[in-house]
Amino acid sequence: MVVRQIVIRNPVGLYARPATFFIQRANDFGCSIWVEKENRKVNAKSLLGVLSLGIVCGTPITLYADGDDEQQAVDSLAKLVDSNFGA
Repeated sequence: MVVRQIVIRNPVGLYARPATFFIQRANDFGCSIWVEKENRKVNAKSLLGVLSLGIVCGTPITLYADGDDEQQAVDSLAKLVDSNFGA
């Protein structure tokens, strides 16, 4: 299992369009991926789950991945977040 904490810096947080990009990227990987905010963990491949966390700009989240491509998944999602979702 790979675990990494990152901070959302996107001005609108992880809502609508950025969340869609995040979910699409997570679904590129076969491993299980979760996002945790304040002890609440959801499936990173679920749009409703991610949106339900209410992640705003400046929020620290923790990514968990478990499976064959876990390291690549976490690295790719962290890179997407660091790039402000390609903005």
